[in-house]
Amino acid sequence: MSTLAHPAMTVARTAEAGVPGTAELDRFSYADRPTPPIPRWDGVESDLARVGRKTTSSRGRGLHGQLVQQLGQMIVSGDLGADRPLVPEEIGQRFEVSRTVVRESLRVLEAKGLVSARPNVGTRVRPVGDWNLLDPDIIEWRAFGPQRDEQRRELFEMRWAIEPLAARLAAGHGREDVQQRLVEMTEIMNHAATQGDLITFSRADAELHCLVLQLAGNRMLEHLSGIVAVALQVSGGPATACERPSDSSVSVHARLVDALGSGDGTAAEAAMRALLTVHPDVEHSVPAPREH
Repeated sequence: MSTLAHPAMTVARTAEAGVPGTAELDRFSYADRPTPPIPRWDGVESDLARVGRKTTSSRGRGLHGQLVQQLGQMIVSGDLGADRPLVPEEIGQRFEVSRTVVRESLRVLEAKGLVSARPNVGTRVRPVGDWNLLDPDIIEWRAFGPQRDEQRRELFEMRWAIEPLAARLAAGHGREDVQQRLVEMTEIMNHAATQGDLITFSRADAELHCLVLQLAGNRMLEHLSGIVAVALQVSGGPATACERPSDSSVSVHARLVDALGSGDGTAAEAAMRALLTVHPDVEHSVPAPREH
């Protein structure tokens, strides 16, 4: 296997041993941040905001989750190429984990399409075409690996294809409680923008976009809400107006919410397209035809 330091594994072990102050898996824990008096993000998502967002088993699961993370990143980055054999005994020795941890981790990776296990053949890395590219973990690994630019472009093109349609379909949904939640998100975003609080802004932004997809009345679009949430989290650079707090971004989000509440599908679609198009630092925001 490729030589790769694995400090994350040490962190997980130390945390499981009960040593305080070492397992800072969430460096930006909102619970530890001072919160402004109004409006306040309480960290509790509405039921709708959680629909379609599947918690993957590689996150926050101690040694098992850390091993999935390490191996997944190595596969996606190309350190472990297609058809590369993965020998459980070697993995266990390399990362100093038990056979049970290795076995369960490989099962998770197999479910994601990254590896395959066959009798008399063993476990091998699968080609990119077999990967579940809509899996949130794989999206994240690609977004922060060598395929970063390609992943972010693909995510943006997918959002451009589905979110304006979802906004049109979601207009006039007739749910007063959800409409109020959407309004609250714009208020939180506005306050976060004035404070320069990117973390709170991004979380409220992600919930708002997920709610729009979930209100469209299309279960397939609803299923993609978790993918959009991940796309917003890993976008990193200034790919859309949604990614940095600004008065103009808040204004367009508010226009979108107003259109949704009034049932104006055309205006809702236009507002969503504006969110996905307008940004001063992007030369080519709208997807253009490419030569193949």
